[in-house]
Amino acid sequence: MGKAGKALRQVLEAYSISQNKLAVTMGIGRSTMHYWFNDIRDPSAEAVLEIRKGLRKINPEAAQEFIQLYLDESDESEE
Repeated sequence: MGKAGKALRQVLEAYSISQNKLAVTMGIGRSTMHYWFNDIRDPSAEAVLEIRKGLRKINPEAAQEFIQLYLDESDESEE
């Protein structure tokens, strides 16, 4: 699916942040976080911003890395 789920998984694992901790911080259900984390459903553009805000509260470096991974276009052809 999308890059947001992959970026989310990578950041949560790298910074040892649980899905539940981020869900609680964001004020969303664990099932929603599960869907995003396991790339079952893509978060909306608004949700990506909320993920960044939630991560920023837990670990600002994780928030920055999430956005960098999400916006990275290096895997796309530049022809």
